[in-house]
Amino acid sequence: MEYRFATRTTKVKRSFLREIMKATDNPGLISFAGGLPNPQFFPVEALAAASTKVLTQDGPNVLQYSRTEGYLPLRQFISQRYRKNYDLNISPDEILITTGSQQALDLIGKVFLDRDDDVAIERPGYLGAIQTFSMYEPNLRPVPLRNDGVDVAALAETFERYQPKLFYAVPNFQNPSGLSYSAATRQAVAELLQAHGVMFVEDNPYGELRFVGEDLAPLWAKAEDHTLLLGSFSKIVSPGLRLGWICAKAEVMDKLVVAKQATDLHSSYLSQRVLFQYLSDNNLEEHIETIRLGYKQRRDLMIELIDEYFPPEISYTEPEGGMFLWLTLPEGMAAMELFNEAVQFNVAFVPGEAFYIDGGGRNTLRLNYSNADEEKIQQGIYRLGEAIKKMMVVN
Repeated sequence: MEYRFATRTTKVKRSFLREIMKATDNPGLISFAGGLPNPQFFPVEALAAASTKVLTQDGPNVLQYSRTEGYLPLRQFISQRYRKNYDLNISPDEILITTGSQQALDLIGKVFLDRDDDVAIERPGYLGAIQTFSMYEPNLRPVPLRNDGVDVAALAETFERYQPKLFYAVPNFQNPSGLSYSAATRQAVAELLQAHGVMFVEDNPYGELRFVGEDLAPLWAKAEDHTLLLGSFSKIVSPGLRLGWICAKAEVMDKLVVAKQATDLHSSYLSQRVLFQYLSDNNLEEHIETIRLGYKQRRDLMIELIDEYFPPEISYTEPEGGMFLWLTLPEGMAAMELFNEAVQFNVAFVPGEAFYIDGGGRNTLRLNYSNADEEKIQQGIYRLGEAIKKMMVVN
């Protein structure tokens, strides 16, 4: 049988990260590859209690279909936190509950992208966004990152040359680099968005996980008419609930709602009700603070061990939050070759070239510090250091 697939399906590759994960399916292997929250911090008992309460008190309604926009009290909760934490006046009507922020990206692609439209994206960039947007056959235009965020001059040149419909970015603790946008970079980006009429897709899954430095308001605060602000409960409660959201102005929200109706009618109503019950019965801010402290300890330990076990030629980012470190190897050393060597030492990471859509990043790699316990970080970084030293001798 010759299957007549849509042309777009032949142009989108399998997730490199998912394929890497297959190669690390070894019980004795320590993996820093996945971008996983630490299950130690999942509020299992509290969610179990919330589930029981919701099903006992309102089971028939909870198990029924619901409205596309999402459970109103949950949207009100999100709205109130934006007002409290950032003094942003985002109404519940400007919030759409999605099946994780990954679905939010897909809905944005549906609503905004035609074939051969241009989309500006960070270099290196988030694999999930690259894969999702690629389904709509745009031209992805990578813009390099600096230590304080996107290269503003390069972004201006990209806007002028290609006039992209969208600019996708992760301004807080970026995946994969761990870098964040400074206040000055945010202001400059906001001015460019307004000057060129570009819509900003502001993905913020890690913003709550700051453990060093000062919180900065989303770019929505500076350019709300040009911003789609994405958020997620995956990193602060549980990824298994599959609940995220999009903030958008009314005209855009109307299109997003139609696209979501055509996609899945609505996100899991049961998950939304259980989550809201959990949020009502527990202190989310205390829970987030526990996660922050745990991740900071892991980040600090990983950096300390890198300094101890890695050759001095290796450089790395020092993120102020989030889940990732970004390492740069000496010129001439390939991270993919190091990956193959590291697996022999029973340790894994993601080679950086996976995050570059135009080539590059051959000597870079991403390490996740959030998911491993301290013993595994200790053992894993030692093993990786040994693999690097072996590679440097060979080279």
